[in-house]
Amino acid sequence: MGGEISLSNVTYTPEEVAGILKISKFTVYEMIKRGDLSAYRIGRKFRIENTDLENYIRKSKGDCSTPTAGNTTNLALPANALSGFTGSEERITPDPHSAFSGSTLLEQGLVICGQDIVLDILTRHLEKQFSQVRFLRQYSGSIDGLIALYRGQANVVTTHLWDSDTNEYNTPYVRRLLPGHPALIINLVYRMEGFYVAKGNPKQILTWSDLGRADVRFVNRERGSGARVLLDEQLRLAHIPHAGVRGYEDEEMSHMAVASRVARGEADVGLGIEKAAMQVSSLDFVPLHKERYDLVLRKEDLAKPHFQALLSILKSESFRNEVAGIGGYDITDMGKVMGEA
Repeated sequence: MGGEISLSNVTYTPEEVAGILKISKFTVYEMIKRGDLSAYRIGRKFRIENTDLENYIRKSKGDCSTPTAGNTTNLALPANALSGFTGSEERITPDPHSAFSGSTLLEQGLVICGQDIVLDILTRHLEKQFSQVRFLRQYSGSIDGLIALYRGQANVVTTHLWDSDTNEYNTPYVRRLLPGHPALIINLVYRMEGFYVAKGNPKQILTWSDLGRADVRFVNRERGSGARVLLDEQLRLAHIPHAGVRGYEDEEMSHMAVASRVARGEADVGLGIEKAAMQVSSLDFVPLHKERYDLVLRKEDLAKPHFQALLSILKSESFRNEVAGIGGYDITDMGKVMGEA
């Protein structure tokens, strides 16, 4: 009958679709809002049918010749991207190798890994020069980004990983996680990492050792993020066991999510960058550690037009002024090659 609804069709949550397409759940919500991806509501929750997701992927693959400027989600995926998903209610984690391969990246566009708003600005500048190329932002932490670069699942990744043994940023990790793959490490910005605390810092949380106090509730970042690595290194130096930090296992996926938890009183302190604290009026920020936030790319890609354009943008007055204008960043070494690995 016309209009009959099939109850046997597999449905996904926005989070599950994000896992399949290797993008953030917020990007999925934007796709739904724009009408790019069909969805329906059950109460206040969205659900996406398997057929609608397949139609979106099929349409993306068939529309590669005429992308629109500003489209950072419409990346064509191989036909097996949905393999391994069944009608079960259980959430299934897709094979990390299935969504992207090195050849797919070269044929379809560029994947830039990282979470900072500066990458949104960088992507927009790239899109102005290459409107025919699809740029996909993948919101992943530093370690996951480097692994994606090693596996051929990303073209450019950001990292802010501090090594306490050498007091050096990023280079030791790039060497360990990209064995046999020569890479360039190029500075994007410097950022200040510190504690988010309630206005007035009522519990006087000022040092790393304060995280070991019984009266302090902490909210952590996810494993693999630069903030999590910084925390773990500092706890090791202070001889504070993870179990000695109340809330160590309580994780959030972004600086803003951590800041929001502290602002709502759900935690006394969280670790993140100053820029997020500047956007939440009910927080104070305790600066602790200036970090280097770098781009990492394969050396073999450097001569390609997209990457030459990226380097040119980093050194351009318009890009530097735009980043400086939003505040919270030190652009002193922007575009400078900090090392090779």
